[in-house]
Amino acid sequence: MQQIDLESTRKVLSWLPILVLPLAALACRNLVPPWVFMWILSFTIFFSIKLLVWSRARSHIRTPLSRSLGFLFAWPGMDADGFLDAKERVAVPRFSAWFWAVAKTASGAILLWAGARSIPPRLALLRGWTGMIGLILILHFGSFQLVALIWQSRGIKADPIMSAPLRSNSLAEFWGKRWNLGFRQLAHELIFRPLYRVLGADGAGFLVFAVSGLVHDLVISVPARGGYGLPTLYFLLQGVGVRTERSQVGSRLGLARGIRGWCFMALFLTAPLFWLFHPWFVARVILPFMQAVHAI
Repeated sequence: MQQIDLESTRKVLSWLPILVLPLAALACRNLVPPWVFMWILSFTIFFSIKLLVWSRARSHIRTPLSRSLGFLFAWPGMDADGFLDAKERVAVPRFSAWFWAVAKTASGAILLWAGARSIPPRLALLRGWTGMIGLILILHFGSFQLVALIWQSRGIKADPIMSAPLRSNSLAEFWGKRWNLGFRQLAHELIFRPLYRVLGADGAGFLVFAVSGLVHDLVISVPARGGYGLPTLYFLLQGVGVRTERSQVGSRLGLARGIRGWCFMALFLTAPLFWLFHPWFVARVILPFMQAVHAI
């Protein structure tokens, strides 16, 4: 009985950082510029979740302190079991993987520090979008990939966060197998799997999109002090799109395969993209950040 109580206490305490750290970040909202607040809030949410999945993995995997520190502070992925388990083995990365990771990082840097600067100041939103795309290339497609390759070269299972998302043939494949696999792993473990039997696959999957929307609203709309609800609407629409392509009508139309599937995916992803990265966020967060890093 005492062991059960200790285990229950450990599980409860593992959720404590998610409640405490983001709240502490919110207290900084009026003390720092919006772009600084965005990074603080994003990091505290990210790190609190890292602590949760690390705590869960440590309950059944023994691992050296150095590997735990590597997972917590030097790896953006959320697959704690794979990263911490010394029994996992991975192949040595190919040269082509290193080349493309460096190329994407460099391309993002060129967009951020040269491409955006070449756009006239009167086209401020276009400037912001150019810099934002550059930043995504630098982080998600470039440097995160390089970090994954470094860990893989040391024999540690660190799957890339991105898995060629533009090769997706459906919206479901894009969100479920190729885009931001760190969040996908997390959402599957913490939301989808526990609620699958209660809500069914469609219900649990739609809830994942809803939670993702709320998180993005928190780190996008709250720092921007505007556009509230638009990121959530964006992700709810993605849930509708996934459900549509899996429906009988979607199946008959071939919305989940081939060129039709790719076009359907591209339409749903890009048409409402201004809901996700709305003008308030670009004007009040991204552009000031770009000025701070001397991109414009």
